[in-house]
Amino acid sequence: MTRQSEGSGLFPAWVHDNLAVPETLGFTAWVRVWTELGVRCASPETHEKLIRHYDEPHRAYHNRNHLAECLQVRRLVNATCQAPAEVDLALWFHDAIYDPLRSDNELRSAQWLDEVARASGLGDETRRRLYDLVMVTRHDSAPQSLEEAVLVDTDLAILGASFERFEEYDQQVRREYLHVPMPVYRRKRRQILEGFLMRERIYTTAPYFDAFEQPARANLARAIDRLD
Repeated sequence: MTRQSEGSGLFPAWVHDNLAVPETLGFTAWVRVWTELGVRCASPETHEKLIRHYDEPHRAYHNRNHLAECLQVRRLVNATCQAPAEVDLALWFHDAIYDPLRSDNELRSAQWLDEVARASGLGDETRRRLYDLVMVTRHDSAPQSLEEAVLVDTDLAILGASFERFEEYDQQVRREYLHVPMPVYRRKRRQILEGFLMRERIYTTAPYFDAFEQPARANLARAIDRLD
């Protein structure tokens, strides 16, 4: 088995391919997801602000390329759920706020989405679901709905990427935490990766399980061995 075949074929074609990013993250894509939620006037100012956040210089992994990968994986895997537009909008915001020095990034991202959703006229129940969708990306509890499962599986798809993309991702995460001394980082990183590996299933939904489970376990085991 070659290294390339160890990972999902959904990722390698996009690696370093920034041509796909403008289409995926452009204003047309932004308008489309809001239109599917019944909002006719998507805010260009919010779109621009959101992209600026993903372009912050301290982001090595949690940047616009990660967002683009998530949105493209979501489209290509196309796992069935009842509210796909809600999943897609939550993906746009799931790392809207990202500061490696803080532990409330998901909360602040969910709050920002709730503010935008309220201003856009979305109802209370829709806003509650959107809030919960962003919060589930803390990965500290099991998804409570099919939509949450699809979003979590999409966010974790990077674990089942090709050998090359996973190695790049692993290095990018380290760059975001250069302020953490290496011994501490190795211990904490191992705890996180082992937590995923020890799960009965990394991916809840069948399409993501079929596409990513086996390569994710191989990638995680290799990364944990390297941390020893």
